[in-house]
This record gives sequence, structure tokens and C-alpha cells, in this order.
Amino acid sequence: MAKIPEILKIAQNRGSETNLPYDGALMPTEAFEILNEASVAVLVDVRTRAEMDWVGFVPGAIHIEWQDYPACQRNPDFIDMLRQSVPEDSLLLFLCRSGVRSHAAAAAAAAAGFTGCYNILQGFEGERDAQGHRNCIGGWRAAGLPWKQN
Repeated sequence: MAKIPEILKIAQNRGSETNLPYDGALMPTEAFEILNEASVAVLVDVRTRAEMDWVGFVPGAIHIEWQDYPACQRNPDFIDMLRQSVPEDSLLLFLCRSGVRSHAAAAAAAAAGFTGCYNILQGFEGERDAQGHRNCIGGWRAAGLPWKQN
């Protein structure tokens, strides 16, 4: 548990360097360590249900879509659903495919008054390769962290 404040400080420094509108940005391995050590930490997966079904998911994560599929319309109930799903004092770690939607979700949560909002950089699948495909260059899966596929 002593390492958690150090990890959060690093994440907060990343956030300050890029003027993030929420607390900070975590690498996938840092997020995993926090989830294992901090009882108040909650992983919020904001990907679509289709992504979770086709690509995989992190066991124990709370799933609240940021956008629907296939229309890609923002979920107007996201904040209300988040309030109903997590305790007020939670440390919220947001995850999507690449870190873009989770950035938007973390920003929206912080703007709605949630504290302790962190984006997981690289997301679940990581960066695109030279051909534009997501072949696990970085991200949760490439880091060898726990995930499942139906």
C-alpha cells in the first residue's frame, strides 16, 4: 500500500504536464497495481458492449458505455449511471480501447464533481501498428494483465 501514493503522484505529474481536467494518467501496470492494493479503487470500462464481447474485458470492472454502438452517440446517462455504480469515495480508473474515450469520461466525471479520476493510458488494446491495426502495441492486454474473452 505504501507504493500507491507514489504511483498516484507520478500519474498526477503526467496530468499536470498535459493540463488534464482530472487527477492524472496511469499506465496499465500502474492501474493494475492500484486496483490490487487500494480497496477504494474501481475500474470503469467505458467501451461498448460489442467491444467487450468481441475483444475481451477485465474481470471485476464496472461497465458503463461512454458511447453506444453502432451509432457512436454519447451516453446521456453516463454520469447518472456512474453515480449509481460506484461509492462516492472511490478512486476511479477509466479504461477504453485506446485511452481517448476514457479521457473524455474521466473529464466528464471530474466536471460532475467526482474526485480521484484517472485515465488509463494506452487503453485495453494499445496503439495502432504501422498498418493501422491494433495488435497490442502497449495497453492492458499487451502488458499481460488479467482479461477474459467470451
